[in-house]
Amino acid sequence: MGRYDTAMETAALGEASTSAAMFFQLGMMYSTGSAMEPDYVSAHKWFNLAAMSGDKEAIRLRREIATLMTEAEIAAAQRAARAWLGR
Repeated sequence: MGRYDTAMETAALGEASTSAAMFFQLGMMYSTGSAMEPDYVSAHKWFNLAAMSGDKEAIRLRREIATLMTEAEIAAAQRAARAWLGR
């Protein structure tokens, strides 16, 4: 999953940062592709985490990206979000 490695995500978030804004930014990074193909599974994961933190725009974008994904991809994104929460 994800074209950016976990180290980059950790650096973007910071060890203690779990803000909706940072989750949202990672979702945007993956959804737009940032000079590469978009990764909707990772985008959905980060938008899901931002939505859980109260970001209303993340809720909208998560729903929008889900229309571009298969059920299996959505399930993978949800598993990834749960795994991140349990880290």
